[in-house]
Amino acid sequence: MHKPAANEYNPYFQRYIDLVPEGDLRQLLRENKERTIQFFADIPTGKHDYRYAPGKWTVKEVLMHIADTERAMAYRAFVAARGDDTTVLYTMDENKYAAAADVSGRSMGDIIAEFEAVRNATLFIYDHLTAAQSTFMAKGEKYPFTAGALGYIMAGHIMNHINIIIERYL
Repeated sequence: MHKPAANEYNPYFQRYIDLVPEGDLRQLLRENKERTIQFFADIPTGKHDYRYAPGKWTVKEVLMHIADTERAMAYRAFVAARGDDTTVLYTMDENKYAAAADVSGRSMGDIIAEFEAVRNATLFIYDHLTAAQSTFMAKGEKYPFTAGALGYIMAGHIMNHINIIIERYL
């Protein structure tokens, strides 16, 4: 699986897809997982609950957001991979999800382990995805999408947040 065509996703997500290098999606997702785990594990403890401005997420909240978003995207990829053309998948309000996820009593290691479990489940979907399944157009609320496109979006979404953390938190 290689980069998706522009008609396979909402144009809003182009910024994430652009961050993902060319290559086999399965391998890219594995490398992305390892880089993400190492990146968050290397953040100094004193920065885990840091926010760069009032009302912005802490570093731990960003990682929780990454895991939550991957859960939602992986479900969408599963729907597309199974050829479901009737289920309409709505967008998620990331701020509502983040507000409802209390990470204040959780360690960074615990949230990293949760992200790893979520990504491992995602990898099972992509490891067994056929070419036809990867390009099936499922129904999004406003735009159709494919499982292949969602894999690139998931990887790029993480890369986007890592870039923001480097620029604004560290």
